[in-house]
Amino acid sequence: MQEALHSLRESIARVYFGDPRAIDKVLCCLLARGHLLLEDVPGVGKTVLASAVARSVGGEFRRIQMTPDMLPSDVLGVSIYEESTREFRFRPGPVFANVLLADEVNRTPPRTQSALLEAMNEGAVTIDGVTRRIAPPFMVVATQNPSSFHGTYPLPESQLDRFLLRTSLGYPSAESEIRVIQERPSLTTLGDLKPTLTLEQILIMQETTDKTRLEAPIAAYIQQLADKSRNTPDLALGLSTRGALAVAQAARATARLHDRDYVTPEDVAEHFVAATSHRITPSDPALIDHSAAMEQISEDILRAVPAPI
Repeated sequence: MQEALHSLRESIARVYFGDPRAIDKVLCCLLARGHLLLEDVPGVGKTVLASAVARSVGGEFRRIQMTPDMLPSDVLGVSIYEESTREFRFRPGPVFANVLLADEVNRTPPRTQSALLEAMNEGAVTIDGVTRRIAPPFMVVATQNPSSFHGTYPLPESQLDRFLLRTSLGYPSAESEIRVIQERPSLTTLGDLKPTLTLEQILIMQETTDKTRLEAPIAAYIQQLADKSRNTPDLALGLSTRGALAVAQAARATARLHDRDYVTPEDVAEHFVAATSHRITPSDPALIDHSAAMEQISEDILRAVPAPI
C-alpha cells in the first residue's frame, strides 16, 4: 500500500507545486472516504490539485462553478422527456464523478448547497422518487471564498460537518512559484498524467484504512479532546460525537499514509485542527467566519490535552 501511495503522491506532485501537506490532506480524505473544504483565494492551484488526483487514479473528474442562479438540478441532474420514446430519460449532473471540484460553494444559494451536501452524505441522488447511487470512490473537493468576499452564502454548521477536513492551500513557496513562472510552458501538464492506480485499488485501500487498529488509549485521547472542546470558555458548542468519529477516521488514514496499521497520538494530532476547526462554534459571534481564529482554538485544545504515552 505504501508503494502505491508513494506513486500517487509523485504523480500529483508532477503538476501541483504547492505545500506537500496539501497533497497529504487530499489523500487523507480519499482513504477515509471523506470530503475536503478549501477556503482560498482564486489562482492557488485548487483545480490542478483536485484534477491531478482524479487523473492519477483513473477516475472521472468534474468541475462545477457554483453561481447565485444555480439550481439543484444543475448539480444533481434532471429527467428529460423524450418525444421519440415518450419516456423520461435521466441526464446525470456533474455530481456523478469520482472527484468533483465544487468551486466557490458559498456563491450558490442554500437550496443548491443543500442538494450537493446531501449527495455527499448519502453517496446517492434521489430525483423523481428514484434513487441513483454515485459510483465509489466519490470525493468532493469544495472551495469557498473568504467571508470578507461579497455575495456569499455561508455554509451552516450542519453542512460544514459533512466535510472531513477544512484547510487552506495558501500561496506556494517562493522557490515553487519561481519554478512555475520560469518553466511553466515546459512543465508537465494535467493532460500528460497517466493513472498510477485503478479505482478498484483505491476501494481496497479504503477498506484497509477502515481496518486500521485504534486502541483504547487512543480512543480515550480523542474523547478527552472532544470533552475539552465542550468545556472551553471560548466555545459555545464543542465537538460532537460525529466530530470525534471524523477525527478518528482521519487518524486512521494518516496512519496508513505513514505506513502503519495502527493509530498513534501523532496521527490524531496531525490533522486534528483541519478536522475540527469547522465543527466548533465560538462564544463570540464575531469569530464565526474567521477560520484562523477557529484554527487557533483547535490548536489550543490539542495542546491542553496530554497525549497518551
